[in-house]
Amino acid sequence: MRYTTVLLTFMMGCLIASSAVAQDGSKMKFGKISKEEFDVKKFEKDTGAHAVILSEIGSSAFESDGKDLRLVFKVHRRIKIIDKNGYDLATVKVPLYKSDRQEERILNLKAVSYNLENGEIVDTRMDSKNVFTDKQDKFLIVKKFALPAVKEGTIIEYTYTISSPYYRHLRAWNFQGEYPALWSEYSVGIPEYFDYILIPQGYEPFVVRTKEPSRTTLSFRNESQGGAGPSNTVTVTPNVTIYKWAMKDVPPIRNESFITTIDNYVNRIEFQLSAYNMPEEPRKPVQSTWEQLMTDLMKAEDLGGTLNNNNGFLGDVVDGLIKDAKTDKEKAQKIYAWVRDNYTCTDHSALWMQKTLKTTFNAKNGNVAEINLLLVAMLKRAKLESYPIILSTRDNGYVYQFYPLTTRFNYLIAGAYVGDEFVNLDASEPLLGFGKLPAACYNGAARTVNEAATPVILGADSLREQKFTSVTLGKLENGYLTGSFQQRPTYFESYSVRKKVKDKSEDEFFKEITKSYTSEITLENKAIDDIKELESPVLVKYDFKMQVGNDDVLYISPLFGEAYRNNPFKSMERKFPVEMSHVSDEVYSFNMDVPEGYVVDELPKGAMARFNENDGLFQYLIQQQENHIQLRCRVKLAKANFEPDEYSSLREFFDLIVKKQAEQIVLKKKK
Repeated sequence: MRYTTVLLTFMMGCLIASSAVAQDGSKMKFGKISKEEFDVKKFEKDTGAHAVILSEIGSSAFESDGKDLRLVFKVHRRIKIIDKNGYDLATVKVPLYKSDRQEERILNLKAVSYNLENGEIVDTRMDSKNVFTDKQDKFLIVKKFALPAVKEGTIIEYTYTISSPYYRHLRAWNFQGEYPALWSEYSVGIPEYFDYILIPQGYEPFVVRTKEPSRTTLSFRNESQGGAGPSNTVTVTPNVTIYKWAMKDVPPIRNESFITTIDNYVNRIEFQLSAYNMPEEPRKPVQSTWEQLMTDLMKAEDLGGTLNNNNGFLGDVVDGLIKDAKTDKEKAQKIYAWVRDNYTCTDHSALWMQKTLKTTFNAKNGNVAEINLLLVAMLKRAKLESYPIILSTRDNGYVYQFYPLTTRFNYLIAGAYVGDEFVNLDASEPLLGFGKLPAACYNGAARTVNEAATPVILGADSLREQKFTSVTLGKLENGYLTGSFQQRPTYFESYSVRKKVKDKSEDEFFKEITKSYTSEITLENKAIDDIKELESPVLVKYDFKMQVGNDDVLYISPLFGEAYRNNPFKSMERKFPVEMSHVSDEVYSFNMDVPEGYVVDELPKGAMARFNENDGLFQYLIQQQENHIQLRCRVKLAKANFEPDEYSSLREFFDLIVKKQAEQIVLKKKK
């Protein structure tokens, strides 16, 4: 829905002719620095910025190299370094892609640092020895260059060109980032030979947004066969559509609480090649449907293709695991538990296999794709219908639903039919129960790698997490209150408990609980039930003795450490949605007898509040019957995602919760 809104906004904007006049930033010329630019010491919308992008201009166009078309991407950027925390901008990394036969090349690289000394501008040009090549893998190298003579107040400027043979890799452009930008501009010229899907996102307005028709002239040498005869030159003049976008005074974008990834909201333009329209040839779509993409993935040897093999080496293990299983669910559970408990995940962000299935099987480790494809293969070997499912984790960003882009996916899980039930499985996490997925997987739509490209909706709104806590206070003796604590945390909190106990010990876990109390406290009869029942939440329980003193007035915080001490929504305003990882329901109960010799002087009043009628509920029900005090507090949210226009009300809702939960029971000694 959010992408739809942004896309429609963009399309409407293209229908309206932009009358914005280009600002000074668009007239930037390399080496033409004015003394006035050194006066930029802060950015009004972010006075604490460590650097300010004075101007950045990018362009992409198709040009002829004499034999073929190449995508030419140009960047020109000028930045004012405010203080030493902005020095990282003086080291620039440029990714370049390659294959066995072709590669991208960086050309016309120039970089200069400018400093104002004794009222005069002194420039220091970058030497070629400051340019380095870092080979990441067989498909990616990174060119790095470092600008010289950088100090507080320096202006750096650089420009470079990337010549690329990869038409699919029309560069995206970020108008927004960690640092504010006074001017950011990008233009793209697309000839009639190509169709691209334009994918915009973000909330900041464009000051320039145009789409204009044009023409260009391209010349190619037509070599004779065998090189025996003379070559001739062919000239064509295709129609070109020139897009241009620009933003002025762009504020920085930074992470906020309760958000999947800030990358979802950076002002950006991306492109995806959708078809070729070459002269005298029929239009050729490029992976235009989800079904076509999944057909390709089913054949890919580093993904679905490995499942088409016999994989006979799995036979003995699978047969041994399922020999006593009476149902399909038992078969799936046994296979899942075996893979989960015997394999170590080396990379939790991977869509493709780096080694064969047999190598993974023997090595007892692999990335998340390798481990879960092994799981799918073993389920298939057991005659269970199973498929890989690809998704994007929350920190990787949303999947674009209108067009199939494999680049948006970074994770692979298994899916299987178990009787009438379809279960999602991830064997890469050692303490995850059958049918459970990490919370990071609940990021919207996933896709099944099958002929139908079946969508699998993994929305955070469907992940309902409950938490139950009960505290009972007993006698007051010698300044110490005795009591008992029981808590059934959410499933994912339980996962954290299991991990802490595994990594450290149960004793260390309870030591951390002891330290979390502000009063002196000792714990007894400590236990964690159901810790090995990985499909269920744990039960944490203990008795305690807590120092409160023998003063004439005692203050009891009935919610102990379970209260919201601060509003989780600190900002007064928010442009982005609130995206929680799950729907929550927290129920807390408290019981105490008024200690002998004391009476209740003050008791909090009951309260109830609703957010958006049915989207949130806060209950604070407290009563005293003779010497017994009983409290029931509930904080429930019926959905995980809230739009920006709901933020102010959501913040006020939690303000009420924080204030109410901070109220204390006041006891006074009898006279």
